[in-house]
Amino acid sequence: MKQYRNVVICMCILLLLAGGTYAQQKTVRILAIGNSFSQDAVEQYLHELAEAEGISTIIGNMFIGGCSLERHVKNARDNAPAYAYRKIGTDGKKREKGKMSLEAVLADEDWDYVSLQQASPFSGMYETYEASLPELIEYVKVRLPKKTKLMLHQTWAYASTSKHSGFKNYNCNQLTMYQAIADAVKKAAKANKIKIVIPSGTAIQNARTSFIGDHLNRDGYHLDVKIGRYTAACTWFERIFKHNVVGNPYAPEGLDEARKAVAQKAAHAAVKHPYKVTELSITN
Repeated sequence: MKQYRNVVICMCILLLLAGGTYAQQKTVRILAIGNSFSQDAVEQYLHELAEAEGISTIIGNMFIGGCSLERHVKNARDNAPAYAYRKIGTDGKKREKGKMSLEAVLADEDWDYVSLQQASPFSGMYETYEASLPELIEYVKVRLPKKTKLMLHQTWAYASTSKHSGFKNYNCNQLTMYQAIADAVKKAAKANKIKIVIPSGTAIQNARTSFIGDHLNRDGYHLDVKIGRYTAACTWFERIFKHNVVGNPYAPEGLDEARKAVAQKAAHAAVKHPYKVTELSITN
């Protein structure tokens, strides 16, 4: 009897260990419903940052250039096959499928996290969130498992030299735009009970206080393909996985140690203080 009991105990321990291993290997599924700013944030580097810490991911981005919350809502109402669905699998390879609807992509995976965001010209205008975000949230929620966590992506202010027409909404002033975005996203998250805000905009603004300065964009509004995009990806990584990104071994090829440190520390500070700028004292 004693020997039988010992065998049962050993089997239980093995099952618990197996269960723990399975939990560690569970693939985390992340979907962004966005535009080119979600493309900048999640389509490169986020998978690699997670992989460097042994986290398996599937990352999706529903892409329409310049897509606003209002347009997402219209697409939802019409069940419009209007999106390019970019999907990064567990192997790190990106595949794209055109003419996809919100409904089809929401059903494509058992999503753990789904993010929403406003188009950049309207990202600091709270009334635009108020007009469209509640309906979009309702549409998404009824098509997702209860476990899925909704997120709001706080995007970034334009470069101070930007020629984007939407910059006029903020008097062509970068800090005015940043503060408007931070305030609008904070208010929208609270009003719609979204507990996870990904503060990419604050991370980019933090990085601008370093020796890099206002050189994180490639065209005045989209992010630079290395330091800018890496900073945003670091922010997503730390906010979702709750792992301090500082010290993560992954960085894009050609990004030096000083810029890697800026990106990681800018992201870490943004997750700690998502609505205010942190000065970074990092030298090249």
